[in-house]
Amino acid sequence: MGDVAWDETGSGPALVLVHGITEDRASWDTLLPHLAERWRCVRLDLRGHGASADADDYSALAMAGDVAAVVAEAGIDEPPLLIGHSLGGVVVTAYAAGAPVRGVVNIDQSLRLGDFATALHPLADVLRSPDYVAAVLGIMEALGTDRLPPDVREQVVAKHAAARHDVILGVWSMVLDASPEELTAVAEEMLGAVQVPYLAVHGSDPGPGYAEWLAERVAGATVEVWDGLGHHPHLVEPERFAARVAAFDPAVG
Repeated sequence: MGDVAWDETGSGPALVLVHGITEDRASWDTLLPHLAERWRCVRLDLRGHGASADADDYSALAMAGDVAAVVAEAGIDEPPLLIGHSLGGVVVTAYAAGAPVRGVVNIDQSLRLGDFATALHPLADVLRSPDYVAAVLGIMEALGTDRLPPDVREQVVAKHAAARHDVILGVWSMVLDASPEELTAVAEEMLGAVQVPYLAVHGSDPGPGYAEWLAERVAGATVEVWDGLGHHPHLVEPERFAARVAAFDPAVG
């Protein structure tokens, strides 16, 4: 195994799972049994997370390279289905913009990145300060971690509380430093290169006109709002999510 830690479970068409910021591949534990019934599930720890090595660059584009490394190391020789949560949603989209995949499932990550920047900019000073963990926990709580089952919530919140400052700033540096307009332009350029089926599942409304905005940039993109489930809809209703992915993926549908 190289610098990127990964494991696999199940058999069938290849499916690659990419977690969110401060989490790791264990974050999929609740969902994994439902997916492994149909797919060969390969999950990884992004750089600076879990058991993977540190790196100089924590941008989503660099992390797409982690996905490429695991796809190669795991010997996946057919276009995989990608599922990414939160930060992982950006990472798998970036990967799909430049590598063969058969589809993308983005969990609760708006790609109208200017909206995220507008929300994050008021917290820039505290995120850069020694009190950054409180800001991270506040952000995640606002996104709806209270919807999770108690045991899962405990595990997820513990990961957020252990967030590394260098990783947080490395991942969010562009969001904190660039203007909302610049970020949205970057996202639009990336989305313009995605030409595969694209499903976005959100646990709350991603904003006015978002579904239309995304469909204009990724032909045929589908946005579903599972309202009230918060930032981890796949862990709140894992059976429902697995069934939705099966209906989306022509390799098993």
